[in-house]
Amino acid sequence: MTPTDILVIGGGIVGQVTAIELAQAGARITVVDAGINAGSTANAGSLHVQMQSRFMRLYPDQVPNIEASLPLYCQAVEEWRRLDAAYGPFELVRKGGLMLAEDATQLAFLEKKAAREAKKGVSVEILDRPALERIVPWLGPQIIGAELCRNEGKVNPLAANTRLRAVADALGVRFEQDHIRTLSAGNRIVAIGDRDTYPADRVVVAAAWGAGALVQGLGVAIPSVAEPLHMNITEASSARIEHLVQHAERSITLKQFKTGQIVIGGGWSAQHRGALRVPAVAPSSLLGNVSLAAKLVPAIGHMRIIRTWAGMNTTIDGASVIGPLPANDRVVMAVPGDAGYTLGPLVAKLAASCLLGQPDHGVIDRYTPARFAV
Repeated sequence: MTPTDILVIGGGIVGQVTAIELAQAGARITVVDAGINAGSTANAGSLHVQMQSRFMRLYPDQVPNIEASLPLYCQAVEEWRRLDAAYGPFELVRKGGLMLAEDATQLAFLEKKAAREAKKGVSVEILDRPALERIVPWLGPQIIGAELCRNEGKVNPLAANTRLRAVADALGVRFEQDHIRTLSAGNRIVAIGDRDTYPADRVVVAAAWGAGALVQGLGVAIPSVAEPLHMNITEASSARIEHLVQHAERSITLKQFKTGQIVIGGGWSAQHRGALRVPAVAPSSLLGNVSLAAKLVPAIGHMRIIRTWAGMNTTIDGASVIGPLPANDRVVMAVPGDAGYTLGPLVAKLAASCLLGQPDHGVIDRYTPARFAV
């Protein structure tokens, strides 16, 4: 077996980009992934920057961490642009995101939210109905206004994941499928899996919702939780929806790929079947999700849904976990906060910088796993 300098646990967007960054620096990299296909491979491709109303409603205690992280989200979308230029195309589109309001209360919520976001460097503007008519005339008649976030966009995750895997393969990164159960720290770090063991000089934990359990016993208690969510994709449409669409009060994301297909998601729950299984689709979420989409954008109401699936989002405390463990600096965490696919490449780059001896302490120190030290 080829010796491994650095082992990356988790082969999603974070693990792949981390592996690329480290392999380009000359390290011998092995990526071990459980092969559940519920994370990056199930993602819908939204590039989020503004605070999502759904998150604010469900996790009010975590909103301060999300708000403090807004500059990181702005940087993350720029990192996506860099990756797209280097390894794309990923069908990256940055026409902005719209969060819609149907009444005065919702619009007032967006106005207050936008003011807070602007203070963190997010490019936002409140649009009334006439302004919306000029750029998105396809909205339902009940929409009275929206918050426009110019930083937001969308990407085709299938294109991005496939191309990044090809880059990693070309750099000699070795990929293994195994579920890593625990880490043992001695002269080397040894990852113990269901099928094999993987010794390495250093380890990157990019295991999303499984990260907390994996490093339990290494001096931290990271509360990573799997949140099963639902998504749909339609047949191709002649309609042109360039923005990422959300709602001020209800769970929805809506965007269109280059193929003309429209992806509908945004946080409707799926049926949890355990951390090592893909979630199951909940019929109530299917009906509720697409009904809301048709109400907001009546022009797509006649379209057929051709696929419905579920995946996992990871929640912790509203902030990313990046950097070496306080009790063992040979283990480096790389776990994005909410909207992990958006943050993924930037979190990967920051984690890799720790292993390359060039950490950006101005950013990383805000997200250190030391905050979970026990």
